[in-house]
Amino acid sequence: MEARLIAALAAALFLGAGCGEPPPEQVNADDVMFLQMMIPHHKQGIEIVRLAGPKATSPAVRNLAAAIEQTQTTEVQTMTRWLTEWDQPLSAPTDAHAGHGGLPETDRERIAAVKNERDLINLLIAHQDDAVQMARVEVHNGQSPKVKEWAKQVEASREAQIDLMLGVLER
Repeated sequence: MEARLIAALAAALFLGAGCGEPPPEQVNADDVMFLQMMIPHHKQGIEIVRLAGPKATSPAVRNLAAAIEQTQTTEVQTMTRWLTEWDQPLSAPTDAHAGHGGLPETDRERIAAVKNERDLINLLIAHQDDAVQMARVEVHNGQSPKVKEWAKQVEASREAQIDLMLGVLER
């Protein structure tokens, strides 16, 4: 009888442990760094596409710029939520870029130098290619399944955007 009581108590403790709480998400430093780097990258991308209003002449570029702004605004909110859920800082230390791909921000002078649609497209192609490179590193080194899956989406969508912009340049 005592053995059954001990077994029942052990089973109750085992089943009750963490009752109602999912296991903590598995993340690593690469997941955190990727998000910390992508937040300012996205914000800068939003800044760049806002130049489309006065600089873009084609509807395709204006529409793409509006879509990028909307998508990346939502993605910044998602990345911020993930880092907050993981109790991680929203920004990386200032010297962190070198150890995680070394991709710097888009040069502020280069943004200021955008004079026309062609300049805007070329700048945006380079900027979105940086996002592709960072996403590839995350897919390879990250641990969080949801962040790695999102990084795959970033890679595919930014490559499609680049292809579209290259097509505009060829016209």
